[in-house]
Amino acid sequence: MNQALRRITRLVALLNLGYFGIEFAVGLAIGSVSLFADSIDFLEDAALNVLVLLALGWSAAGRARVGRLLALLILVPGLATLWMAWWKFNTLTAPQAVPLTLAGAGALVVNMTCALLLVRYRKQGGALVRAAYLSARNDVLANIAIISAGGVTLWWASAWPDLLVGAGIFLLNANAAWEVWNAAGREQQHIEP
Repeated sequence: MNQALRRITRLVALLNLGYFGIEFAVGLAIGSVSLFADSIDFLEDAALNVLVLLALGWSAAGRARVGRLLALLILVPGLATLWMAWWKFNTLTAPQAVPLTLAGAGALVVNMTCALLLVRYRKQGGALVRAAYLSARNDVLANIAIISAGGVTLWWASAWPDLLVGAGIFLLNANAAWEVWNAAGREQQHIEP
């Protein structure tokens, strides 16, 4: 399992890093809170998967500690989202709908691929792999919301659909961080005498 999981984790990290650059550039170019938040999330996912890859050979206690660190790392995109949302709330300019939708669709393909690659290992790899899987799964939901926001913005030129999706991404990341924190705590309880 470890060799297969290492290959999957490496591939997932590379996919996330690659799409980070694309979505970040599009998000900044069109002024989208949701794309900005999701691009930062891609960068966080790449880092998360690199940490998973490095920690696979560690002891159970070491993996549990890294699991707690990953729970905190999952919150980083949420904080970036809040900053971008505050900026957007003050300007209330609508992002361009077509690039928003297309970038969201590309992100959906990447994240769905990552979630499908990780689903098999989500219960076997402890808190670390669970963190990577939950992050990919949440990103699929966020991408569906981004595509929907693009469709609504095409029909109704407003910043609000983008802002609402950005807030939703924040909540998904906060929930995933809580789940990973708890899973790492349960693992640590089983290790300690």
